[in-house]
Amino acid sequence: MTDRRVALVTGANKGLGKETARQLLDRGMVVVMGSRDPERGAVAAEELSAAGKAVPTRLDVTDSGDVEAVAELLRRDHGRLDVLVNNAGTVVDRLAVDTTAAEMRQNYEVNTFGAVTVIHAMLPLLKSSAAPRIVNVSSTTASMGMTSDGTDFGGDADSRMAYSSSKTALNMLTVQYSHAFAKDPALSHIKINSATPGYTATDLTRHRGTRTVEEGARIIVDLATLADDGPTGGFFNDKGPVPW
Repeated sequence: MTDRRVALVTGANKGLGKETARQLLDRGMVVVMGSRDPERGAVAAEELSAAGKAVPTRLDVTDSGDVEAVAELLRRDHGRLDVLVNNAGTVVDRLAVDTTAAEMRQNYEVNTFGAVTVIHAMLPLLKSSAAPRIVNVSSTTASMGMTSDGTDFGGDADSRMAYSSSKTALNMLTVQYSHAFAKDPALSHIKINSATPGYTATDLTRHRGTRTVEEGARIIVDLATLADDGPTGGFFNDKGPVPW
């Protein structure tokens, strides 16, 4: 057991996930770094080890067995979870008229259903925290208001129907969970928010993004470390609320 806050970051072996883990380590947390590829996860954790206690673990968010194993690790070693960052994500780059249902399912399995699987398994551990925080890593392209208004998001936004809609669904999860938590006295202390890092240079954007991972992770970490009077059930970037 530890007195330090304990965080779980999914998809933590590279990009935004790895940088989020680094910034949480800098804030004194123990960070469990979930990675679908355990070898890459171990390398990433070793690279961050100078910043604090980084614990690599295999975690494919589409595999309920993996998720339950991580929940058991947290239960055994820490007895609780203080911060959950649902960062694991994937994208299909294809125009809407060419996108198949199978490709849609691929994105939803990771980006939406994976988050549900992880949240469901971690709720008992979050419940045991004095100040639990959940951050769902979304996308500016998930904003129905901004998309409808023709906002230029950068990159190939018109080729991301599967990705963007899966993140819109993720935003609805944030709203639904926040309402459910508020109605349950045992869960009402959990804060859950969606974060958009903006157009960030990662593998997902083929490194064409205009923001660094340090900039992109800022809002994720801010929401992961909210004070007790902070917001819940919202959608934010590092400038403030984002339209749904």
